[in-house]
Amino acid sequence: MSAPQAPARVWRHPKPEGAAGLCVGARSDLPVHWRRAKRLARRIQALARRERLPNRVITSPLQRCASVGVWLRRWGWQHHRDPALLELDFGTWDGLAWTQISQAEVDAWVNNFSAHAPGGGESLAHMLQRVQAWPLPAGALIVSHGGWMLARQWLSEHGDALPQATSWPRPPGYGECRQFQPGQVSEI
Repeated sequence: MSAPQAPARVWRHPKPEGAAGLCVGARSDLPVHWRRAKRLARRIQALARRERLPNRVITSPLQRCASVGVWLRRWGWQHHRDPALLELDFGTWDGLAWTQISQAEVDAWVNNFSAHAPGGGESLAHMLQRVQAWPLPAGALIVSHGGWMLARQWLSEHGDALPQATSWPRPPGYGECRQFQPGQVSEI
């Protein structure tokens, strides 16, 4: 019997600047205050030292995630940006205030939560396929988005079942870390 592989750690990016009240997805490249990015980078660095993990971080290419990787790269780490780690693409909704999106459009998404592509962007079913197809490396240190993390959590807990709006988990807090087993998750 082989030894269990080290879990991957995924952090949600720090709180971005100017996001309050907005629909923020894959098309919104909001910055993070440098202190927040540096603080999360220090936490990741400390975990890697404690657990003797490689000095390598994988981030979404959006600056709210990548800025953490930039700090780590300054300290000698390898930093890889991977578009597979992007947040859900909200299409034309992305960057709009939630109050600017009609209730009828939001209701259409909630009523067909997995298949509807909000704002003509990406459906949750497509995002789940994208997350499922990305083989999570053992012991990986990753900075991504709340939606990506929730998709990974959903797949780990529910396999190929598609979620309804009422069953979708609450997002992790900014800078929160979750552990996931390495490899791919079940097919959807």
